[in-house]
Amino acid sequence: MFLINLSNSLKDLGKRLRRIRIDRDESQQRFAARLGTSIPTLRKMENGDPGVSIGLWCEALSLVDRLSDIDHLLKEQQTLFDRWDQHSIKRRRRASKKHEQ
Repeated sequence: MFLINLSNSLKDLGKRLRRIRIDRDESQQRFAARLGTSIPTLRKMENGDPGVSIGLWCEALSLVDRLSDIDHLLKEQQTLFDRWDQHSIKRRRRASKKHEQ
């Protein structure tokens, strides 16, 4: 199941790269040259081959002005304790009222 999801995710990523390349009116030959790789390797990327290096993906993201998207991978997530601490800090405590008698 996990491998199927990984495969589908990589294929979707490759399709998005292909779509962006085509929308920019770039041939595989030109994009591969700018990327510093061969056309067969670019085809592997666009087909979702898991053997393509992450460095090459980062370069491709940079070429299409999307390198900042890499920052969303493995982003630190807040734990339940972190959220509780933030919630506690945000709550203001109301001062007690002293009644004069």
